Amino acid sequence: MGGVTDATDLPGWTHHYSGKVRDLYSSPKYPGRMLVVASDRVSAFDHILEPGIPGKGSLLTQLSLWWFAQLDGIPNHIVAPVADDPEASVGLPESVAGRAMLVKQLDMFPIECVVRGYLVGSGWLEYQQTQSVCGVPLPAGLENGDRLPEPIYTPAFKATLGDHDENITFQRTVELVGEDVATALRERSLEIFRRASVIASARGIILADTKFEFGTDPETGAITLGDEVLTSDSSRFWDAAVWESGNRGDSFDKQIVRNWLAANWDPTSIDGSPPPPLPAEIVAQTAARYRELIERLTRR
Repeated sequence: MGGVTDATDLPGWTHHYSGKVRDLYSSPKYPGRMLVVASDRVSAFDHILEPGIPGKGSLLTQLSLWWFAQLDGIPNHIVAPVADDPEASVGLPESVAGRAMLVKQLDMFPIECVVRGYLVGSGWLEYQQTQSVCGVPLPAGLENGDRLPEPIYTPAFKATLGDHDENITFQRTVELVGEDVATALRERSLEIFRRASVIASARGIILADTKFEFGTDPETGAITLGDEVLTSDSSRFWDAAVWESGNRGDSFDKQIVRNWLAANWDPTSIDGSPPPPLPAEIVAQTAARYRELIERLTRR
């Protein structure tokens, strides 16, 4: 994988980890808490690309916070910022304002809780071979981008940074976390997907698929929604009118970047050459897609 950009130096905070997009910090002032900072980094084909997408970190953070607020009754890891408690944000580093969340430190489950409402991406490729996705049988005759009869839960085993997540069956999740937890993760994921789909549909947006991550809150023992939620990076959103017209590949995410890179670089090249810099117009178009989604969903 391409190298991860250096994390921001935050006085009073200790940097612990950098993923493709997010950096994690802790501070002795906030025991049992982590600071999650979303960067403007963009990745494709397991490489960090240059340049980043201006404002992406802030947009992802604000969209996650908005969705967490919509999902009342679902325990989540957010400590600050909290919309109805401005004082809760006091003390967060000003240099990362707008793209940082102070969260509870959860004991995370090693499961990517993927829910698919439409047949697309890796699910479509698998369906063509087996007429199923992650062990879930599907009707014959479905086409790429078709809506599924019911949303399906297709979990994955979370890989280490730089590796691909591994699609697994529900029975495998039982082996990993136990039947009670595996069942709870499936039911909670499907519940959130259905609720989010209704909200998105009212705004002319289709939620095609998404992934959730959960952990146990050490303070309460409750299964708790963590990480980001229902963002352009963790979900596939489509314009409903565009989908109805027959265009099944125009999503509100970095697909523009993937398409350009696939046409201009071979990730399997034997010389191991790094991906080329993204053209300014590709960066601008991608940023516009991220902004359009948050504006349409939040109506701001």
